[in-house]
Amino acid sequence: MPAANPPPPSTVRVAIVGGGPAGLMAAETLATAGIHADLFDAMPSLGRKFLLAGKGGLNITHAEAFDMFVARYGIRRTELEPMIAAFSPQALRDWVEALGVSTFVGSSGRVFPDGMKAAPLMRAWLHRLREGGLRIHVRHRWTGWHPDGSLAFDTPAGPLAVSADATLLALGGGSWAKLGSDGAWVPWLAARGIAVAPLRPANCGFAVASPRSAAGWSEHLANRFAGHPLKSVAMRLAGDPAPPRVGEAMLTADGIEGSLIYALSAAIRDRIEATGDALLEIDLAPDRPLARVQTEVSHPRGARSLASHLQSRAGIAGLKMALLRECLPSDALADPARLAAAIKALPVRLVAPRPLDEAISSAGGVRFDELDDRLMVRRQPGLFCAGEMLDWEAPTGGYLLTACFASGRRAGEGLRDWLAAGAGRHTI
Repeated sequence: MPAANPPPPSTVRVAIVGGGPAGLMAAETLATAGIHADLFDAMPSLGRKFLLAGKGGLNITHAEAFDMFVARYGIRRTELEPMIAAFSPQALRDWVEALGVSTFVGSSGRVFPDGMKAAPLMRAWLHRLREGGLRIHVRHRWTGWHPDGSLAFDTPAGPLAVSADATLLALGGGSWAKLGSDGAWVPWLAARGIAVAPLRPANCGFAVASPRSAAGWSEHLANRFAGHPLKSVAMRLAGDPAPPRVGEAMLTADGIEGSLIYALSAAIRDRIEATGDALLEIDLAPDRPLARVQTEVSHPRGARSLASHLQSRAGIAGLKMALLRECLPSDALADPARLAAAIKALPVRLVAPRPLDEAISSAGGVRFDELDDRLMVRRQPGLFCAGEMLDWEAPTGGYLLTACFASGRRAGEGLRDWLAAGAGRHTI
């Protein structure tokens, strides 16, 4: 990556704080209007979390129908839908391909770049941004505002004060602090009267309370199966009228995580906050109706062990069998009707989300009623916010990145229009 620009002047036209997808998209939007911003980031290089996400295959967006896509944002659909309509999943794919990186749709509808990696895309993007006039200042950690309204930074050369005509914050949420998203900005905005919803873990794993252990799984299950995938299952929260979601998860030493858990994590977290725990129902045989499972389980097993019987008659083996033994009392294992019911809806009690810093993303952030349609803070003209630091959440599957890109573009357009209207330097 090219070396960073020299230290910034004490006065700039536009300061962007945060070098993830939202901040970089805002910078690009401004550059197309001839506005050359100064971008500051605390880390030694930009897009650290973006690059980490790409290590396992960069899921850029999703190819499902638009109405279904925007429904993934739940209660924040109203606020995010106009931004995503203006920079749709297809527009995002076109944008990626304009950088010279082809995309493809996987079997699940998720969209990936060819090669699956984030680094080639980030390199091409940063090259274009630098060529377009973006001035990048890494190792500049924002620490709030000085009393005169200038931005305060800690830098390798010492403290720095920067005054800007306009500022755009794209600081991320509160997960993966070592990559730059540490949520340190929350009290600084709150001190200025800007309402911030508490940051909470999203797309995260959960700790369990097993009948055989006061905390987490039993020692036997944890030692034998932690890190093992739980495949071909379906899950839902007890009492949820929606059909179970099909997919897979993974056991941890004291709980459960994985894509299927992440898809349910917002509802699980909210249930735990409301009632103290959440009962998860796991269908261990989603391709078999209950009546068939009952028939198979009730079949005489003769001298065979229960494990051998369930493997041959119901396809239950390995981790699935271990979970039945973990979660059911011995009398239920011996009762074909109760056993069949548990195979179709095994109850697992979840008691706590993993810590915020371990979550893939975070919920909470700057409340939308603090912002106008341009994503400018109403009480702070000239201050814009974008990306994961806003109060929204979404499941994995390309929805997080799409909204970060779209909100960065919208904030960049809003800042551009605000400057074009002749607004002066904002004050704090």
